[in-house]
Amino acid sequence: MSKAILDLEPKAVWKHFYSLTQIPRPSKHEDKIQEFMVNFGKNLGLETIKDEVGNVIIRKPATAGMENRKGIVLQGHLDMVPQKNSDKNHDFTKDPIDAYVDGEWVTADGTTLGADNGMGVAAAMTILEATDIVHGPIEALFTSDEETGMTGAFGLKAGVLKGDILMNMDSEDEGELYIGCAGGTNANAQFTYTPEAVPAGYKAFKLALTGLKGGHSGVDIPLQRGNSNKLLNRFLRSAAAKFDLRLASIDGGSLRNAIPRESFATVVVPADKAAEFEAAIPQCEAVFKAELEKTEPFMTFKVEATDLPENLIDLKTQTNLLNAVYACPNGVMRMSDSMEGLVETSNNIAIVKSNNGMVNVLTLIRSSVDSAKKDLENMIESVFQLAGAKIYFDGQYPGWKPNVDSPILKAMSDIYNNKYGIVPKVTAIHAGLECGLLGGVYPNWDMISFGPTIRFPHSPDEKVNIESVQKFWDFTLETLKNVPLK
Repeated sequence: MSKAILDLEPKAVWKHFYSLTQIPRPSKHEDKIQEFMVNFGKNLGLETIKDEVGNVIIRKPATAGMENRKGIVLQGHLDMVPQKNSDKNHDFTKDPIDAYVDGEWVTADGTTLGADNGMGVAAAMTILEATDIVHGPIEALFTSDEETGMTGAFGLKAGVLKGDILMNMDSEDEGELYIGCAGGTNANAQFTYTPEAVPAGYKAFKLALTGLKGGHSGVDIPLQRGNSNKLLNRFLRSAAAKFDLRLASIDGGSLRNAIPRESFATVVVPADKAAEFEAAIPQCEAVFKAELEKTEPFMTFKVEATDLPENLIDLKTQTNLLNAVYACPNGVMRMSDSMEGLVETSNNIAIVKSNNGMVNVLTLIRSSVDSAKKDLENMIESVFQLAGAKIYFDGQYPGWKPNVDSPILKAMSDIYNNKYGIVPKVTAIHAGLECGLLGGVYPNWDMISFGPTIRFPHSPDEKVNIESVQKFWDFTLETLKNVPLK
């Protein structure tokens, strides 16, 4: 960890961000960060609540003369996405994040940084702690498990919060104000297979397709990066026909909302075809690299001889699996008609993993149009039903419908223009924000989302722009000074 981060401006915000990097907080393992936040609020003498799903709420009264302003709910999520390079020895449940300054950015050494959403949480902490910031009534809402289920947002109770305006600080482009987001659905397909013995005269190999950039399956999906699950499956299907390849195990991707960067498989082929099979790997790598020349320059596809596995996935299930993953839609399905450059509908084939007689294929469907989301669900369901898999959908969360007449949008647009001489871009995001769920519980809220510039979240390349943090902070302070009257 480079403590040079503590010398960055605004120092108070970076101080709190540094403290967050020292506390393990991957999704589903948030006890330590929740305890830290509860103690933080109580040590400031502020009313602090932890609810039954792990949300932490801290209230701070208005400063003198600001009691007549509308109440602000500053909102961010406590968890972070745990992604690392395969050569990085890091336990996200125990180890701190090794963050450092890299020119104009702060990034981490081989892991996700946690700027998503640590920067928003750090800004809220700074406001709660400060004695020299002008603001109306403040409630800080720190939600749990945003990245893998939005558990905190789903479990938030009505009537707990008193504010009028939700300022979600989980967006990733400084100078942009977000007023809408996509909804999402998890697709879960499951193949059950019968283990078969390895035929005589076969040789075993491990395959590793690695080095892809990955990224956030909402934010980075329009970048057309490679999906390691689709690429490896493409080779396996071809090799099954050409080399009589049989599949023993497969393990690709690790998180539903991250574009998979690495996929692995153990396979066997007849010994008399082994040499030709091994030669096909670099040939395939060359093809993939030529196709993805600009987006995936560091991709590698390697083969290594290994011991024969105990058994194989039965041939019928293998064929059905490879055909289904090959046919399953992946990536951008449609761009938005209403907002230029915005993805409307997409799917991410996030995880393909065999274990204990089953192969699970997990995807994340996103869309800002409910009918289009349902159509894509039906499409994916049809593919896996034809392949004989069981499939079900869960984790549905709503989108956030834009309100171009939002009072806080007008106020913040004017504040930004007056401060920087630029009208901020007003847009929506293809990623899922908690605003849709929170707005369902508190329909009276006027909502907006903003934040500093973060690139490549949900991947080990995640980084936050230092200058943008200062602008985000200054803009936040100016907004708090000018919150509309009740």
